[in-house]
Amino acid sequence: MKKSLLLASLLSLFLVGCSSTPIVDVSKPAGPSASASNDEKDLDLASLRDPNNILSKRSIYFDYDKDVVKAEYKDLLAAHSQYVASHPKAKMTLTGNTDDRGSREYNVSLGQKRSVSVKKSMNVLGAQDAQIETVSFGEERADTNCKDDACYAKDRRVDISYEKE
Repeated sequence: MKKSLLLASLLSLFLVGCSSTPIVDVSKPAGPSASASNDEKDLDLASLRDPNNILSKRSIYFDYDKDVVKAEYKDLLAAHSQYVASHPKAKMTLTGNTDDRGSREYNVSLGQKRSVSVKKSMNVLGAQDAQIETVSFGEERADTNCKDDACYAKDRRVDISYEKE
């Protein structure tokens, strides 16, 4: 009986000695508000939201049945490319859209070609490939009540959105 009691005591002491306590890294602020404020500071989200800043413009429009980025969007693409190049933590999604003319499959393909075209332009201007995701919605977000080209033209676009925004 003494031996089993002694053995149980030694075993419990051994197990208590092996327990660990979590290590807290005090160099990093804890909590969601601290990380959100760090992200905001690191990413300079205020410049993305400022209506007077070119970065607040988020759509690139295309001609009918085309995926070539127009020259008029050079400054917009340069600004967004420079932003992500200077903010390595920034990640964006380029969403390709089409009007509702054509088959669903064709429009998904065209929307993807448009978003990839914008991505390639931004890569040339300094944005890293890993910072940009491309997606196509095709005609899913198109205005189905369009009757003229001015209306259809609003659907032929790539929209830029940022991950932390």
